[in-house]
Amino acid sequence: MSTKDFIEKDYYKVLGVPKDATDAEIKKAYRKLARENHPDANKGNARAEERFKEISEANDILGDPKKRKEYDEARALFGNGGYRPGPGAGGNFNFDLGDLFGGGAQGQGQGAGGFGGGIGDVFGGLFNRGGAGTTRTQPRRGQDIESEVTLSFTEAIEGATVPLRMSSQAPCKACSGTGDKNGTPRVCPTCVGTGQVARGSGGGFSLTDPCPDCKGRGLIAEHPCTECKGSGRAKSSRTMQVRIPAGVTDGQRIRLRGKGTPGERGGPAGDLYVVVHVGEHPVFGRKGDNLTVTVPVTFTEAALGGEVRVPTLGGPPVTLKLPPGTPNGRTMRARGKGAVRKDGTRGDLLVTVEVSVPKDLTGKARDALEAYREATVGEDPRTELFEAAKGA
Repeated sequence: MSTKDFIEKDYYKVLGVPKDATDAEIKKAYRKLARENHPDANKGNARAEERFKEISEANDILGDPKKRKEYDEARALFGNGGYRPGPGAGGNFNFDLGDLFGGGAQGQGQGAGGFGGGIGDVFGGLFNRGGAGTTRTQPRRGQDIESEVTLSFTEAIEGATVPLRMSSQAPCKACSGTGDKNGTPRVCPTCVGTGQVARGSGGGFSLTDPCPDCKGRGLIAEHPCTECKGSGRAKSSRTMQVRIPAGVTDGQRIRLRGKGTPGERGGPAGDLYVVVHVGEHPVFGRKGDNLTVTVPVTFTEAALGGEVRVPTLGGPPVTLKLPPGTPNGRTMRARGKGAVRKDGTRGDLLVTVEVSVPKDLTGKARDALEAYREATVGEDPRTELFEAAKGA
């Protein structure tokens, strides 16, 4: 990420959230936009693909509390889009933002504001860059990548190992990632190995852009590799067996460290983010760490009480005791029969009773109910309802 990107991009606007948005609001906005713009759902739509990249980049910054704090501080320092000199700065105020972010000349001491090694030392972690004096010819971390996986309801509860086929940029095998078929690239004379060049933007200061000659690599191949055309990178496909932990929820984003794009010149690989989608179950539902199920019972079981067998997910049934006079819609709890929690324990199974009314009655059953109706003549369960309505 260049200094220009850092200064000009408003990641809050990209995700459509206010600057004081909570982590949950940022996460929700990212998931919604990522689904709408994911390349798999927008085949051949270049705009959607570019939009997806912007959304992922914004979430990478705002979704990480440390990066978000650094980003907010940097935006505040530069006035959300450009440095604003304080009162009395005068018309000849002139500096290069490249110097502030670690590209300045050596021997300038502390300089104005006492930042010493440059603001790049403060925000280096945000942009995967070191402090003053570092160049792009140093080892560079690989990019983060994102994928999606769909699990069945049971797999999400119990955990599963799934294959993921990934396509990403990796060091070219033909030239070992150097871009030169002889393996001897030279330092770019335009940017002197930094991968960036400064440009004036008016107002007495400069911004930096990726070097147009080396495309930001800091190196130029004298004899370009025929496989990667001198870029040092080539498309690579691989299949990984990824373990999804038990208890994941629909839309959860899992981070797998070091499983992203390989780094350059010995740099570490990026991370892989897997967004999980969970299918529905015909019997069970989910509420947090608890599973839910609705169990039909007869009128006599609800009125007189009894024992009811209840199915569990992937295990033997459990037996629950219904107390006499159990109302329709009452929820009971079977402990330890729910989803797996982060600490390895399990939630509960919430069992909701649904009184089943028979559609067809035999002669004896009808006679019994007629007798029951005669025995309860004068009892009106709606009496309190009407009294409450009158008194309201």
